[in-house]
Amino acid sequence: MDRRAFLLLTLAGCADPQLEPTLTQAVGSGSPPPAPAAPAPVPVVSGDPGFDAWLAQFKPKAVLAGVPQAVVDRETAGLTPDTGVVASDGRQPEFSKPVGDYVKGTVSDVRISQGRQFRDTLPYLPGIEQAFRVPREIVLAVWAMESAFGKVQGDKDIVRCLATLAADGRRRGWAESELISALKIIATGEQTRARLKGSWAGAMGQTQFLPGVYLSTAIDGDRDGHRDIWGSTHDALASTANYLAKAGWKPGESWSREVRLPTDFDYSLTEGAREPLAVWTNRGVRRADGLAWSAADQASSAGLILPSGYQGPAFLIFPNHAAIMKYNNSTAYALGVGLLALRFGGDGPLVTPWPAETPLSRTDRVLAQESLVKLGYDTGGVDGAIGPKTRVAIRAWQQANRIPADGYLTPQMIQSMAMQAAGMASRPQS
Repeated sequence: MDRRAFLLLTLAGCADPQLEPTLTQAVGSGSPPPAPAAPAPVPVVSGDPGFDAWLAQFKPKAVLAGVPQAVVDRETAGLTPDTGVVASDGRQPEFSKPVGDYVKGTVSDVRISQGRQFRDTLPYLPGIEQAFRVPREIVLAVWAMESAFGKVQGDKDIVRCLATLAADGRRRGWAESELISALKIIATGEQTRARLKGSWAGAMGQTQFLPGVYLSTAIDGDRDGHRDIWGSTHDALASTANYLAKAGWKPGESWSREVRLPTDFDYSLTEGAREPLAVWTNRGVRRADGLAWSAADQASSAGLILPSGYQGPAFLIFPNHAAIMKYNNSTAYALGVGLLALRFGGDGPLVTPWPAETPLSRTDRVLAQESLVKLGYDTGGVDGAIGPKTRVAIRAWQQANRIPADGYLTPQMIQSMAMQAAGMASRPQS
């Protein structure tokens, strides 16, 4: 319901019929109906009029969503925006970190050693694995990625962070929904406001659940009567396994596997639809470690990704890779989790090393998109983000220029695109 409709319904429900003249009475008296009273100005409490105006319209929404009025009033009393949250949300990195650099930083020797130790010593991991049918190595890898095995959980007030994001407006609907979930957690008495600590983006606990995910998915693994994803590692890891199971985890299947490609491989097949594994093997694709595919993998389907281009490692990704991406919608993140889990399980390093890569600035990425658009390719917009649609355009340009069509962008390619676009613009119109 929009704000105007809500105010009209509120006024109608509060009006006293004995005091309000009907339209017939007003017309019969020969006098025009009284003009509606102007709405009372929203008092400035936080020092930010925009924040206070948002809060005034949010509080009735929270009550309508099922949060007790007393909880809404108590938890929003004296609430002020956190300017650091707005700055963090609006910050766009100037340079895009190459996937290889990201993964190398993620799959470190220290982290591998710690993960293997936890794998062998945490007594409840076998039970979690059996209950949810998600490999313990994957659960441990998420734990490592999200909070460095519980050490870095964030100390921000989640209610204040989400209120700030909602008032800012860029992601208002999402932030208001998560804020209502946080208030519901407090209202149940399961956790206090002081306990709801996490990152500026609203994620909480050892494996960084949003409030809505906590309500729907958190598990009391140690059975002490509380779903404590902050202080109980058992609860946090059981909750993570439950999340991945609900995200569609397929027991027994791989998530991502490094592969070798034949020399005459058609790189334009990168990032295409998933196909049966037999199709890939018929194309000459083999596991990089030389081992045979499992029966579960042979019965499944996979897609191909080349995160660093055709000169870097190649991976077949299975449906479980997509389940990891539901945790964090980033190919680099899912690949990091998957490779870290394999190392926890005893696998060795990649056969093909990550190549040396040049980070691309936002100016570079925008120039590439602008050039592609001028050359007639659809990038899905010019925003400096090299997403799937832009990579499709890059592959089409590469094919037209007889370059391996892996969808990977380099500074040299950007220069060539820009020169072609400039040359097209300078041609006389027929």
